[in-house]
Amino acid sequence: MNKKELLLMNFRDLFNKMAWLNKPKMEACLKGYKPSEVHCVESIEHGNTNVTKLAEALYMTRGAISKMTKKLIEKGLIESYQKPDNKKEIHFRLTEQGKEIYKIHDELHKEFLERDKAVFEQVTEEQFDFMISFAEKYNKHLDVEIKKHGVDIKSE
Repeated sequence: MNKKELLLMNFRDLFNKMAWLNKPKMEACLKGYKPSEVHCVESIEHGNTNVTKLAEALYMTRGAISKMTKKLIEKGLIESYQKPDNKKEIHFRLTEQGKEIYKIHDELHKEFLERDKAVFEQVTEEQFDFMISFAEKYNKHLDVEIKKHGVDIKSE
């Protein structure tokens, strides 16, 4: 196995182990909500308030986002609204219940970061900068590859 394959294998292993460790607590604290719904709530809280921006942020189609936002409205986590200057575009904001779900999710992420703090304390600023730079370059490369397949996730 070459270094590129080893690196990718390690990324997959890291992701899978984090998911395995985090899943039971996430499911217990966010019972009744799918991970995609919780991530949609998080994305709305971070300023992605319309279908197009949510689709871009969550790498989903606008149709899938429309279905999910309808469910989130039914569950009472979000509400839709229109801006006075643009009656065509639908936007979303969190309800009090949605804000509570966001808060629970955010606290869980902080708890998981605290669990893993010992590893991150050993990483230098230069190492962080290098890893962030690598991840950004790889992300951009994958965006180009996705577009080659006729899919523009950022505008679908």
